[in-house]
Amino acid sequence: MLTRKSPAALALAALCCSITAPHAEEGNYPNHPIRMVVPFAPGGASDYVARIIQPRMVELLGRQIVIENRDGAAGNIGVEVAARANPDGYTFLLGNVGTMAINPNMFPKFPTRALRDFSGVTEIVDVPGSLVVHPSVPAKSTKELIAYLKANPNKLNFGSPGPGSANRLETEMFQLMTGTKMTHIPYKGGAGPAMTGLLSGEVQMMFVTFSSAVNFAKQGRIRMLGVVSPERVTAMPDVPTMREEGFPTMVIGSWQGVFVPKGTPQPMIRKLFDVSHQTMKTPDVAKRLADGGVTVVLSSSPAEFRKFWESENQRFAKGIKDANIQIE
Repeated sequence: MLTRKSPAALALAALCCSITAPHAEEGNYPNHPIRMVVPFAPGGASDYVARIIQPRMVELLGRQIVIENRDGAAGNIGVEVAARANPDGYTFLLGNVGTMAINPNMFPKFPTRALRDFSGVTEIVDVPGSLVVHPSVPAKSTKELIAYLKANPNKLNFGSPGPGSANRLETEMFQLMTGTKMTHIPYKGGAGPAMTGLLSGEVQMMFVTFSSAVNFAKQGRIRMLGVVSPERVTAMPDVPTMREEGFPTMVIGSWQGVFVPKGTPQPMIRKLFDVSHQTMKTPDVAKRLADGGVTVVLSSSPAEFRKFWESENQRFAKGIKDANIQIE
């Protein structure tokens, strides 16, 4: 039998539903597919990590995770897509040092503000960088490259995934430290398109994540002169670190982490935190990442990750200011 209710009773019922529904959803989370936004094209370090961790995360969550590559504007397009998503736990961003710490300081007018519009879940990996050249470059070491650059100013082009990328920042720092000069060629879509430019000889030098370059280096299609890492990488043990080559301050890694839109309920953040940690501690996942030179690095809590993320923003704000790097 249907019964009519007073407007006050209907309002009370609606209020109760609005209060209890999210809690019911949280307790049943996840109950439909999740979207992982990767703000770069396939072929780069972020996509490399995403493809390795996705199957294990699917197993642990019991729901499909759809990888969505949304490249462009040095990763800013993907960041904006994720920031505008409903904060319901069904969209997370695989952000990195470039999108979440460098870009906010390179693009101060960009409407999406990472620290304001996202909550950090956890760091998951650190990817060392590498200094690579096209085989047409005669240099066989970093010292030989510097000598060649000084003798041939502006002769070489260097590639990057965009004007505000970590790759570009590393190269600008390298030029400042060595007194050399090259021509910058930015690419859209991340490290993958930039690496294609290097393989074709359109650019002759670049700093790029190790995982994006290691297979091509092993094939002899490019030459790796140094790794931007505190220690040598086991996947290429004969390649010296930039510290060994006389650059003790150049140890920038491309860390990556899981981020969700601001306002995502804490129980869902905790679930993603736990699943991320279980995923990264899976031996097969860790081994596949290590084969590409990727190191698993986990935050002790979302709060600890937030502190690290804030400190990285401060560090790169200073670096960009000191190097006087401007968007072209």
